[in-house]
Amino acid sequence: MYSDRKTPTDQEHISAQELAGRIDHTLLKAEATKEEILRLCEEARAFGFGAVCVNGRWVSVAAEALHGSDVKVASVVSFPLGADTTKVKVTQAKEAIYAGADEIDMVADLAAIIGGQTRYLIRQFQAVLNACRTMRPPVTLKVIIESAALTTEQKILACQAAERVGVDFIKTSTGLHPAGGATIEDVRLIRETAPRCKVKASGGIRTAEQALAMVTAGAERLGTSNELQIVNELRARG
Repeated sequence: MYSDRKTPTDQEHISAQELAGRIDHTLLKAEATKEEILRLCEEARAFGFGAVCVNGRWVSVAAEALHGSDVKVASVVSFPLGADTTKVKVTQAKEAIYAGADEIDMVADLAAIIGGQTRYLIRQFQAVLNACRTMRPPVTLKVIIESAALTTEQKILACQAAERVGVDFIKTSTGLHPAGGATIEDVRLIRETAPRCKVKASGGIRTAEQALAMVTAGAERLGTSNELQIVNELRARG
C-alpha cells in the first residue's frame, strides 16, 4: 500500500522559479552538436534550471560553459541499456567526473534486477558510488531503474538495493524504453520503498501539470526535454 505522504510544497504553491530549480535540462540525443549543448547551457542559466544532463562526450563543454554558475552538470553512465560491466561503469563515471560532472545518472543492470541478483546490484552500485564519494565535494549518484519495464516486486528489489548502498537518488526511467517513462505510482512506490533516497522522475513529462503532479507525489528532481514549455506554461499562470 502506498503512503499518501506528499512533499512539503503542494502544487499550488510551487512557483515557476522553484520548479525550474528541480529540473535537469536534458539533451541526450546521439546527434546533438556542440552548438546545441552550448544553447542548452545558456537556457539553463537563463531559466535557473538545477542542472543540465548530457552524454559524457559533452561534459567538459558543459562544465566550461557553466563555470561560475549555480547550474550543475550531470552525465549519464551506461546509457540507455545499463548492461555494461561494473568496471566499465566505474570507468565511465570517473571519466565524466574528471571532465567536470557534478552528478552521475547511471542506468542499473535490468537483467540483474529481473533475475533477482541483489548482491550483484549492490556491488555495482557500491563501486560507482565509491567513485563518486572519493571526490571533494562528493559527486551525486542517481541510479536509473527503468521502472516502467519492471514488476512491482522487481522495483522494490532495485530500490532496496539502492537504499542499502546509500545512493543519492533513484531515477524512474531513461525516457527511451518502449515500456514508458515516469508515473505517479512509481514515484510514490520509490519513496515508500527507499525513504532515505531522493526521487528523480524522468521520461514522458511534457506539461506543467504532469511536472507538478510528480513533485507532489514526492519527486525532488525532474528529467525532461520539454522544460522550456513547462516553465513557460507555469509562468503564464501567474
